[in-house]
Amino acid sequence: MSNIYIGYHFTIEPKESGSEILIAQLEETPFESFIETENGFSAFVQKQLWSENILKDIQILESPEFDIQYTFEEIEQVNWNEEWEKNFEPIDVDNTCRVRAPFHEKTDAKYDIVIEPKMSFGTGHHETTFMMIQHLLETDVENMKTLDMGCGTAILAILAEMKGAKPIDAIDIDNWCYLNSIENAERNNCTNITVYEGDAALLEGKTYDLIIANINRNILLNDMQQYIDCLNKGGLLLLSGFYEEDIPAIDASCTEKGLTFVKKFSRNNWVSLKYVN
Repeated sequence: MSNIYIGYHFTIEPKESGSEILIAQLEETPFESFIETENGFSAFVQKQLWSENILKDIQILESPEFDIQYTFEEIEQVNWNEEWEKNFEPIDVDNTCRVRAPFHEKTDAKYDIVIEPKMSFGTGHHETTFMMIQHLLETDVENMKTLDMGCGTAILAILAEMKGAKPIDAIDIDNWCYLNSIENAERNNCTNITVYEGDAALLEGKTYDLIIANINRNILLNDMQQYIDCLNKGGLLLLSGFYEEDIPAIDASCTEKGLTFVKKFSRNNWVSLKYVN
């Protein structure tokens, strides 16, 4: 495989929502790696798969809702580990749980989770992962049948197993997340996690004591009824991936379907909510 890449460096305003849409559209092209930067992200494609019109079908670039600028350059011998080391910071939660890459030193954290950052975009969303970890750390999940919906790298599923939850289903619609979740579950010696590639349609006929969903506002609202339909009485629903201003819509969706609000965490305008059925 060629070691020569073309790197595109995007600056995006507003960054969070624009980056999410742009990456989703770039994933339909040969781009294979994304690394978050201060004002956007960089995307990389093998030179042999690159063409001058590679961005011609990227609709968000024409959207008046976003200001997106970019430059591109040829990069030889990309050292991905070096790039990830510069961009992937470990997460330390309450001196109890540490999420790190293999190149970070092991600590004496009670729950030490090792994630191979094959695609480091998402470091800007540490707030949501952090808060979901906080919820899990203070919740007794022993023997709870658990769902990690939109599992990403399966960090939350792995922590749930470390705390005694079982069995655990981890679901993500993205193929990279599906494959990476399988690898990370194996890397952390998990034996009770089953990973699926797909969406909420996979939930039909299933039931859970604990549902973890760290996704985004629109998907949560769209799929909320399906989550609640498979949540056992007395079961817990942990939600994140949205902002303070999204709380009224999320809370109305949950309470009108019979859930009771329990607790909220907030961090840099991101929030995480806990409900009981």
